[in-house]
Amino acid sequence: MNPALIGKRRDFLKWAALGVTAPTLAALGRAASPSEPNIVFILADDIGYGDFGCYGATRVRTPNVDRLAKEGIRFTDAHASASVCTPTRYAFVTGQYAWRNPAGDHILSGEDPLAIDTAATTVPSLLKRAGYSTGVVGKWHMGLDNRDIHWNGDIQPGPLEVGFDYAFYYPATNDRVPCVFIENHRIAGLNPNDPIAISYREKIGHEPTGMEHPEMLKLKLLQGHDGTIVDGISRIGFMSGGKAAWWRDEDIADTLTGKAVEFIERTGSRPFFLYFATHNIHQPRWPNPRFKGASSCGTRCDSIQEFDSSVGAVLAALDRLKLAGNTLVIVSSDNGGAMDDGYQSFDVRDANGHLCNGSLRGYKGSLWEGGHREPFIARWPGKIKPGSQSEELLCLVDMLATCAAITGQVLPVEAGPDSFNMLPALLGEKRHQPLRGHLVMQANGSRALAIRKGKWKLLPGPQLYNLTDDPGETRDLAAQHPEIVSELSKLLAQVRERGRSRP
Repeated sequence: MNPALIGKRRDFLKWAALGVTAPTLAALGRAASPSEPNIVFILADDIGYGDFGCYGATRVRTPNVDRLAKEGIRFTDAHASASVCTPTRYAFVTGQYAWRNPAGDHILSGEDPLAIDTAATTVPSLLKRAGYSTGVVGKWHMGLDNRDIHWNGDIQPGPLEVGFDYAFYYPATNDRVPCVFIENHRIAGLNPNDPIAISYREKIGHEPTGMEHPEMLKLKLLQGHDGTIVDGISRIGFMSGGKAAWWRDEDIADTLTGKAVEFIERTGSRPFFLYFATHNIHQPRWPNPRFKGASSCGTRCDSIQEFDSSVGAVLAALDRLKLAGNTLVIVSSDNGGAMDDGYQSFDVRDANGHLCNGSLRGYKGSLWEGGHREPFIARWPGKIKPGSQSEELLCLVDMLATCAAITGQVLPVEAGPDSFNMLPALLGEKRHQPLRGHLVMQANGSRALAIRKGKWKLLPGPQLYNLTDDPGETRDLAAQHPEIVSELSKLLAQVRERGRSRP
């Protein structure tokens, strides 16, 4: 080969490994293929910025998550794209802000149709094209099927139709029906002689509900969640039949963790991507007896320790199978923490001084930092410097572009319209300019949005905060800086109108 071309190829592979688009790409005619790591993305549910020891928690023990932070990098300015679950998960999988798509911009029920276009480039479909085995285990909550879900037959489209090779999941949240697991296209353990029926409109069948029989509840109601009683806990919605497939809440973490480990064990020599979306610590919180009373700050913290144990089981499997050295492990959460969860499993007094979102203002569901700033920890031996920390602005919507960079792929122009490549930040590269110049965040629905640029954050009102000087958002500076309010308002309008924000 021509020596000049050899030199170009060598430089190109170096740039691609760092996630930088190389100018020689067109000359070589193909994407680079750097050493491809396994990728394990663990997404907690409702865990806040202050819920892990490595983020300052002192009354709850998270040794496995803390281990990852010691062996990898911890981000202090990472965000979910929304302060509630469905929009964040949609943005993570698609690389598109969920507020651009009415089908995925709000919390879905357990019977809403699939919010993701099956023709879209997604994180799993992108990695599948790179030769990865792809699997999802845990909470889905991005819709299923079209309008009439065939619960007693094949349930599709769903995870397999958007790029996953294997799926073991529950459709919505653990406080919503159906309270069953689905493996690939079928409800796991369903007895065909006892068909299941689901409704969010009216009671079906003869199962007792929390509204009718509160005396049957092992977890008392504070508000809502008064539908069908499953395992002594009443849920949102109504369910009848399919009894053999109903879950036991205290076993959910063990079941999902076991399936995640099994997926890792059977992947063989191919690189794999595992999206492990835990039920912890979403309501209703009913941890396994091994964890009840284990923390010093109530049932909510007991559930955090159960989550940490699941992380530990995945890490142990990677160690046992000698895969840890070539595996990128990421831990984050889908939105900020919430204290009152609608059930009588948690009394704010039980917190014992624990602050789920640290010193940040607000909780899950709000546009304040406590609603969407998240723990984000990544470990990749030999690539990420142990014990490092980054203040880079990062969002879960960035995972699509970042995975493309990791695998040397170039995203199609229409794919991941809001996803930025964060690989240089993961690798700890020093840069003069931020990788992400701005970020738009939402709550439940697309009506109210907040925008961040540099140290400034603009909320509806308008309200303006300097997050460098005031991360707790205590001093509204909108009146003092009308020019910044105007600048960020125009930027938000541009991001809305353009339909994309990535370069």
